[in-house]
Amino acid sequence: MKKSTIWILGIVMGLSFLSLLYLQISYIEKMVKMRNEQFDESVKRGLMAASKEVESAEVARWLREDISEAEKRAWELTEQGQALVQTQRFTVTSPDGSKYSAMELQTITNKPSELPRAMISRKHGAKTIPKTARTQIDLMKERYVYQRGLLDEVALQMLYTASSKPIEERINFKNLDQYLKSGLVDNGIDLGYHFKVIDRDGREVYRCSDYVDEGSEYSYSQPLFLNDPPARMSIVKIHFPGKRDYIFDSINFMIPSMIFTFVLLITFIFTIYIVFRQKKLTEMKNDFINNMTHEFKTPISTISLAAQMLKDPAVGKSPAMFQHISTVINDETKRLRFQVEKVLQMSMFDKQKATLKMKELDANELITGVINTFTLKVERYNGNIESELNATDPNIFADEMHLTNVIFNLMDNAVKYKRPDADLELKVKTWNEPGKLMISIQDNGIGIKKENLKKIFEKFYRVHTGNLHDVKGFGLGLSYVKKIITDHKGTIRAESELNVGTKFIIALPLLKN
Repeated sequence: MKKSTIWILGIVMGLSFLSLLYLQISYIEKMVKMRNEQFDESVKRGLMAASKEVESAEVARWLREDISEAEKRAWELTEQGQALVQTQRFTVTSPDGSKYSAMELQTITNKPSELPRAMISRKHGAKTIPKTARTQIDLMKERYVYQRGLLDEVALQMLYTASSKPIEERINFKNLDQYLKSGLVDNGIDLGYHFKVIDRDGREVYRCSDYVDEGSEYSYSQPLFLNDPPARMSIVKIHFPGKRDYIFDSINFMIPSMIFTFVLLITFIFTIYIVFRQKKLTEMKNDFINNMTHEFKTPISTISLAAQMLKDPAVGKSPAMFQHISTVINDETKRLRFQVEKVLQMSMFDKQKATLKMKELDANELITGVINTFTLKVERYNGNIESELNATDPNIFADEMHLTNVIFNLMDNAVKYKRPDADLELKVKTWNEPGKLMISIQDNGIGIKKENLKKIFEKFYRVHTGNLHDVKGFGLGLSYVKKIITDHKGTIRAESELNVGTKFIIALPLLKN
């Protein structure tokens, strides 16, 4: 699969997952908004019902107080047998002093018979009973008219006198709590609440016994007596500390869906990362095979040519020529071994673990051998290697093969990234610091930018070389160097300046440590 195809597939899938997450979040937001609106509407209906209950309780109290007294007087007069003729006139005066309504109420009752009940004979009973029944009916009608008038009077008195009383005298706050609870439950809200009552002057008159301020920033207000003048209107304020949990509990079934979608998105991103990594590894191995094919051909052809030259009798007669050819064969054999070690490096990175064969080594001697092997390659580019192996204590405990590869890799990088307009100058130094052997390899190559310098030891990372396309590799060399030095309990750092050169400094513990 092409890289561009993978990128397109990744972008499409990523956008799909992000769109799904956006839709889920939008749906949750709309559900929360809808639940809040439903909650607000239910609370308003519950408060309105409680307000009506408060008004009804006040009306019932006024009726009990006023009508019961009037009815009691009427019954007392009737039982005494007195003829009751009562005329009442009610005039309603508006606040500006004008009279706009009047009502006159007149009730009449007949005196009952003065004869004792025992003296009414049976023969008079047939005429007397209907008359008595009609009298009772008339009396009930008259009582009805009278009591209806009393109701009107009570209503008028409530309109103009009740609202002037203190709110404490008009409401039983314990009953108000019951009205609020009943109104909320009837509208589907069974949730803990706290309330307080504010009078017409804005003074707090009452608050529930367990009142807390938590959640009071989202409170609901309701006038207790809707027909009171605005300047005298008392208000009940109620809030719900558990409102937020109540709202989100109703939509918590969406949270697992969001979590699963997010997990799928992370899994998808990780899968895309693995696909790119595997693709990069495949390309790396292909480049490696191509490079190795070329690298193997060169030493093999050189060794083959040297072997043919040894067959020449003239070579046997010249010890100097024989020695030179032997040296070439030895160097190319080492070079071929180095290429084999690169294959081992690839295997090591696949396993993420290196097997080190540690033994006592003389670092100056090891570096001298690498320099002798690498001199031929440097001379091809008209380069020069300078060595200052001044370490007085060069003995270390290390793996000879891997440490040789480290030195060779750093020198090989100097050749790869040399400046085309200057001859290669390579300097190798060793010296001692307390408890350490120090090794430095310095070149005069193209150098590395500061922003890239801290990344050069990362696996697969390669510094961008602009239009330079003749540098082959796959970003494992310095990562391998870092890993080997770390496994030897040492450190490595790089110093570089663009177009000036690069210097690698290695610190390894001495054998005695």
